[in-house]
Amino acid sequence: MNFHQKPITFVAQVNIKVQDLQRSLAFYKEVIGFKVLSKTDRTAELTADGKTALLRIEQPENAEPKMGRTTGLYHFALLLPKRSDLAKIVRHFVEIGLQFGSSDHLVSEALYLSDPDGNGIEIYIDRSPSDWTWKNGEVMMTVDPLDFPDLISIGQQQSWKGLPAGTVMGHIHLHVAELANTEKFYTEGLGFEAVCRYGTQALFISSGKYHHHIGLNTWNGVGAPQPSENSVGLQSFKLIFENEAAINQAVENLKKLGAAAAVENNKVITEDPSGNRIILGV
Repeated sequence: MNFHQKPITFVAQVNIKVQDLQRSLAFYKEVIGFKVLSKTDRTAELTADGKTALLRIEQPENAEPKMGRTTGLYHFALLLPKRSDLAKIVRHFVEIGLQFGSSDHLVSEALYLSDPDGNGIEIYIDRSPSDWTWKNGEVMMTVDPLDFPDLISIGQQQSWKGLPAGTVMGHIHLHVAELANTEKFYTEGLGFEAVCRYGTQALFISSGKYHHHIGLNTWNGVGAPQPSENSVGLQSFKLIFENEAAINQAVENLKKLGAAAAVENNKVITEDPSGNRIILGV
């Protein structure tokens, strides 16, 4: 099952703001392994396959450092095709002396780090969906230690050559100000399904029974403010829908909830209740 193609609704691209475009480009090419798809003085689109932009970085005028305890990006997550790809990037990180976190989530194995501006990044692989455990409509996820000896024993002779072409934007995880209205926005408005809850502080939602396409948490505090417009962090993210009819239905649903959806440059743009900006596309 491919959870990142139609008819499933999925996150295709994340757009972030940085303070220094050249510094960020060096990091995303040399450390993460992206290729540059296009570039201007203030923006760059980054790709794994040479055709599809997964990440867009932008240096705003008068860019400000990342603000603490606000809504916005917790992390964006790059999904690698194979476990051996994760093993290769682990060895690469060790070779360059990069500090990173890790976790076994039962459904996936994940690495965690931040870019030079503090934008959170996850790099992960999925376990087979046949190994995921579902109970009462929720998928079981946990935060266990990653088995590094077992992981890095794979493909020892293979060298790291950047992100493999099959890399996709696996999911995005957001800081939000509250969960009740946010859940309505994403489920009743955009058509996602709640698939996992961590108490009253985190919610994971997906389309097509994935473990999550979007994570939502209040770990920066209930009522957390939005960051300033020029602050480092999330600019927007793009959701891909099955067709125009599905987008039109989502817009109708959002309007019923009192959420705005505007057309800008032939794209439908909306914002969740915490001000996280979303582009709806096909």
